[in-house]
Amino acid sequence: MGKLIAIVGASGVGKTTLVKALAESGEFATGYEQHEERPFQQLFDQDKRFALHNQIDYFLLRAEQERSLRAEPRPALIDGGLDVDFHGFARLFHKRGYLNDEEFDLCKRLYNQLRAALPPPELVIYMTASVEVIRQRLAKRERINIATSDDAGLLKTYLEEWLNNLPPEKILKADVSENDPNYVGQIPQLLLEMEKRKIP
Repeated sequence: MGKLIAIVGASGVGKTTLVKALAESGEFATGYEQHEERPFQQLFDQDKRFALHNQIDYFLLRAEQERSLRAEPRPALIDGGLDVDFHGFARLFHKRGYLNDEEFDLCKRLYNQLRAALPPPELVIYMTASVEVIRQRLAKRERINIATSDDAGLLKTYLEEWLNNLPPEKILKADVSENDPNYVGQIPQLLLEMEKRKIP
């Protein structure tokens, strides 16, 4: 079974960019969020009543991606992932009122069943940046933004509550506020840190 590395953080922090930059080394398989391809993403962006549909679709997509990526001979990078979709986004949407209590409970049950059937990532790279940096990056995006810069603080809180329950050796923190937008200078250090942790 191949190893899985989850790249996590608030929307706009640069998860997809970092996955692509690391993947250029040729050492990793990859799984992405698929904003444009998901059937409920645009519907949810236009009508928050599609929040539950969107979350269930993403939970199933992430589980399917994990199964596929772990069958790869190379270690794999996943952009966000199942844990982020529950601990970050499902909690955020519940807080914002897009998911009611019963819908959030359904999300929690599905997430727990999927995670019980799949091993968690061997490593989590937790990306952080200032709210201003996130705001600037979201403004430059040419895709659907389900979460806004106003959500960054809540997402950070929720993700850190989840991360605090993981073994410290499974977490690699990276403050990317001051980095170039393509992470060229940070890639060698990240690869070195992964090697120290026996990944890849």
